[in-house]
Parts: sequence; structure tokens; C-alpha cells
Amino acid sequence: MRTSIFDIDNWREIGATLARNKTRTFLTAFGIFWGTAMLAMLIGGARGLEDILRRNFDGFATNTALLFPGRLTMSYKGFNKGTSYNLQQADVDGIRQSVPEVTALTSVYSVNVVASYGRQSTTCNATGVDAEYPLIMQPVMYEGRFVNASDEKNERKVCVVGKKVADEIFEYGESPIGKYVSLSGIYYYVVGVAGQTSDIQINSKIDESILVPGNTLRRSFNLGDDIGGLMLRVKDGVTPTSIQPRIERIIRRNHPIHPDDDNAIMFWDISEQFKMVDSLFMGIMILAMFVGVGSLLAGIIGVGNIMWVIVKERTQEIGIRRAIGAKPRDIIVQILSEGVILTFVAGLAGICFATLVLYIAQIITANEVSVPHFQLFFSQAIGIMVTFMVLGTLAGLIPATKAMKIKPIEAMNDK
Repeated sequence: MRTSIFDIDNWREIGATLARNKTRTFLTAFGIFWGTAMLAMLIGGARGLEDILRRNFDGFATNTALLFPGRLTMSYKGFNKGTSYNLQQADVDGIRQSVPEVTALTSVYSVNVVASYGRQSTTCNATGVDAEYPLIMQPVMYEGRFVNASDEKNERKVCVVGKKVADEIFEYGESPIGKYVSLSGIYYYVVGVAGQTSDIQINSKIDESILVPGNTLRRSFNLGDDIGGLMLRVKDGVTPTSIQPRIERIIRRNHPIHPDDDNAIMFWDISEQFKMVDSLFMGIMILAMFVGVGSLLAGIIGVGNIMWVIVKERTQEIGIRRAIGAKPRDIIVQILSEGVILTFVAGLAGICFATLVLYIAQIITANEVSVPHFQLFFSQAIGIMVTFMVLGTLAGLIPATKAMKIKPIEAMNDK
């Protein structure tokens, strides 16, 4: 009499056995269900959470730094502590000439204006930028083009309107390209409509601003050579922090800043923020694996426990089967079948539940810009199931081996 996991009678016997231990079976099945679901949700959800956090930096070059003037914290050359200063075009020119590692550099400064077209108007920032701005901020162009080097060199009165500003001052469906908008009484020709995906903003987001060539904005609003701040991008393999001393040396040369005054120049290395994000998600993945493995082991221990109980309760039955000719292999297959089937059914339910939860999370967190990947790949689901099946089988080996060694005469006398 040979027993196979595919025999119908074997399945019926397994079901009857598990039904006799309803409470233990339910708790074990729930442990396996929750273990697989937790592990699947942690693996699939970690990538989605990373996508959400990285969405804040999307459309912004990673090897970038921001530089702004501060206040003097040490008196120097007749200038008292607390004196403010402004960056100037000479600082931009000095960095371009002396720091070859900088591949893109733009000054950024804003003027609050009333933007109007026809009878519609809104208050926003007119932001002066250089032609290299798109290499750093990477705007989304909805229509037209961005400010270019020719616009900057010839001080053309052209502008790129932010998407939100365009929606406020132009009629629905009307293209702003080729129109003239007034910025506090000064007219600019619209060459593009832009927005941004990153949550990083300098003064204001692109969507809420009107971008103008820097030279044109300074001349139009009598700003002289003063600029608000700098954005720079460095070569691959170079970090902004590594060239920070040289950049600060150029600025100190042009302004009355004490050589030891480290707080007078604000330097923000964006690449460090990306490294922090990478480290954060490495920690999240380790935590996810730790929690998932813990849940997995709890479910597997439950399988082993219920197999021990089943062997104990069926000692006499096993003995009788041995007495009428059942081979050790048949006993092992019978016991292992119960653990494997319980693990498979509960694990499959856990995978399906996790997939549903991840799908709902993806729908909730999606926006018009991006869709976070709250997804569990098929290979990952198979890997989780195979892992549970293998460990569930191993957990049942010891009880199955014990059942195989039961002697018929001892089993008949067991009470």
C-alpha cells in the first residue's frame, strides 16, 4: 500500500486530520498567511516607498550644490559682524574660470511681480536664470523651448511661463507661446511653458514662476551685478563638497569675509541628500528582511508544532498502518503532505493578499507626475512560496521521522 501526495484518499485524510485540530490548524495557517503577506508587502512596498521619496528629487541633478550668501559672523576689513552681502556676477565668472570640475552653473534670483495678460493677472516671482539652468533643474517643457545662450547674451525680453501661472492668466486651451505678458509693466515674449517634478524649490517652484534670462532681469529691474544665489553641477565622479574650499576661496576674494568665517557662505551639497536616501532605504530593506524572516520563522515553527501534535494524536493509527504493511516511506509522505499542503494554501493566500494591498497602495500614491512601483515581481512571489514550502517541509521532517520509527506493538499500547 503506497501513499502519494496526489492520491485523492490521501487528500481526504489530510483534510480530516487538519479538521480535527481546528484551532491549531487555524493559528498555524494564519501564521503562515501573515508571514508570507508581511514578507511580500515589505519587499514590494520598499521599492514603492523609495520611489515616493525619490520623487521629491526627480528632475533635479544629483551631483549638484546650492550656494547662497549669508551674514558675516566675524568682523573683517571694517565690516561689522552681522553685515550682509550679495553674490555678484564676478563670483559666477570666477567659478567658471577657476573650477573646471563645474560643468553647469547658473545664478538664480527673483523679483516679485504682477504677471498679467489681458484682463487676467496674478502675483508671482520673476526668476532670472542662465542658459545652463536646465542642466541642473531639468524642467518639464509643456510647450515651446527654454531660455538659451543667445537670449542671455543678447539680453532678449523673452520668458518661460510656469504651468500654474499660465493656467491663471491665459484662457483654458489657449497657448501662451508667441504672446506678450506684462511683468509689473514690462512686456516679455513667451517662448515656453514649463513645470517641474522635483519638490526642491529655489525661491519658488518653476510652475509658480516666470523664468527670464538673468541679464535681462537685472537690467529691467535695475539690479546691477547682484544675484541671489548659485546652482552648480559637477562632473561625474566629483562631489560638490570636494571643490567647496576652492569655490569659497573665490567668493572670499570678492567679498569682505574673514578666512575663518565658515558661516558666511551657505553651501548645500545636494548629492549628500541622495546618499542619505540611499542609506535610509538600505536600512529599510534590512529591516524589511529582518521582520519578514521573523514572520517566516514564526509560521514555520507553527507548522512543526502542529505536525508534532498530529503525530502524537495519530500514534495508534500509524501503528495500525505499519502493522498491516505500510512502509516508512508511506508514513513520511502522509505526515509531510499535511505540512506542505497547509503551507501552500496559507502561503498562496498571503501572497494574493499582499498583492492586493500593494495594488491599492500604488493607486493611492500615484499622481500626474509618477506612479510609485508598489509591486511584487512574479519571480519574487515564487521565491517566497518556494522558501516557505522548503522550510515547511523541513519543519515536518522531524515529526515525520518520529512517526516512521513508531513500532506497531508500542503504538497499539499507546493511550
